[in-house]
Amino acid sequence: MLTGRAYAGGVPGVEPEERFVLFNGGVAVNGNVSLWWDDLGLPATRRALPGSLDVDVAIVGAGFTGLWTAYYLKTLQPDLRVAVLEQRFAGFGASGRNGGWLTNSVTGGRARYGREGGAAQQRALNETVDEVIAVAAREGIDADIVKGGELEVARSAAQLARLRAAAADAAAWPHTDAEMWDAAETAARVRVDGALGGLWHPHCARIHPAKLVSGLAAAVERLGVPIHESTRVVEIAPGRAVTDRGVVRAAHVIRATEGFTAGLQHEHRTWLPMNSSIIATAPLPAEVWEQIGWAGRETLGDFAHVYMYAQRTADDRIAFGGRGVPYRYGSRVDHDGATQQRTIRALTALLRRFFPAAADVPIDHAWSGVLGVPRDWAATVGLDRATGLGWAGGYVGTGVTATNLAGRTLADLVLERDTDLVRLRWVGHRARRWEPEPLRWTAVAAIYTAYRWADRLEASRSSQRTAWPARVADAIAGR
Repeated sequence: MLTGRAYAGGVPGVEPEERFVLFNGGVAVNGNVSLWWDDLGLPATRRALPGSLDVDVAIVGAGFTGLWTAYYLKTLQPDLRVAVLEQRFAGFGASGRNGGWLTNSVTGGRARYGREGGAAQQRALNETVDEVIAVAAREGIDADIVKGGELEVARSAAQLARLRAAAADAAAWPHTDAEMWDAAETAARVRVDGALGGLWHPHCARIHPAKLVSGLAAAVERLGVPIHESTRVVEIAPGRAVTDRGVVRAAHVIRATEGFTAGLQHEHRTWLPMNSSIIATAPLPAEVWEQIGWAGRETLGDFAHVYMYAQRTADDRIAFGGRGVPYRYGSRVDHDGATQQRTIRALTALLRRFFPAAADVPIDHAWSGVLGVPRDWAATVGLDRATGLGWAGGYVGTGVTATNLAGRTLADLVLERDTDLVRLRWVGHRARRWEPEPLRWTAVAAIYTAYRWADRLEASRSSQRTAWPARVADAIAGR
């Protein structure tokens, strides 16, 4: 069990007693960035930017997007001068806090790209799962990777109808390789209480996010790329990134800030910082795992509107996530991963409904993070040749794989390489901006209130029709 190792200096804005919550005699560490970083140990801070600097490519953000971009740029052109700028430390954001799904999701859906474009995007993401695994092996990064596929379950009649629709849609596209399972086939893999069926595909691996991002940062440094931490970028403009420690001048400036994009000057309405929260149990004893199964280490999701996501960790915990308070007014973000007590309680109750056999296992850790949501819920990557400004993000929580594809694509765009990647349909896509406050907060709060209402209605009845509050919410959200 975790015993509450704390980040030096505590969690800003959170009282000490709020960082620990008792569950069945166990202790939950609330925050400390994430379980993944608590397990690995928070890294020593790298050197901040020593002053103004001239490089060829400046990358803002040392998460997966920024680090993969730097990795491929230096791999393709070793003499290129690249610098990465990071406000906290490499992997502080979603890259070090996510649920550990290296999966092939096409954020925003395949259909938006047309038949040929959607198929190409899906194939590229399938291949990217294997690319990340290959790079980890080549660079000696042990990130607890197990490629067991992704399993989504249905626990109500309406969820089962959506599962069947998703299976039919997947069958209509190449490269999806999805299989629909009945209740017995699903239980043979993972025994989720009340599961009526499952949808599985092979293009997904469970990972330990902090191990992957820290290993990638080390690989980037071995290639000669400095990562300047504790360096806050306040403005990105053509030819320069303005920081609190100096100006970095570069022919190309890449914005790789995902959920923290709203904090940049002129970018407040570009992407909405959506909150997601995770809890993790103490390691489960062997006799509990015998009841649950999950020997294949598949990642696990469901077809609820306020959906969950989970994995069986390398040390036999269940890490179980979902939406807590989805959006904070004014695009505010959390303090070092601390999440709300009501969110911890709600996720704990849901985990125990999924796995009654784990009801007596204490919750060890809770944390949260923000992900970037464009107004049309579709990820994007691009480079404006006239200004030299590049960007990637808007992954809506499915970025562990997409960040690698984005990094390779940005490297090709910067180096003007004519490849299949630069012709993918997500390249150059731009969504309209989010509404100003208070409309933004009101809309998101209303949408998730409706989704939770719909989930409750669907759980209480046998109708296969999606509950009307969810249909209204989908229309408002533009999904």
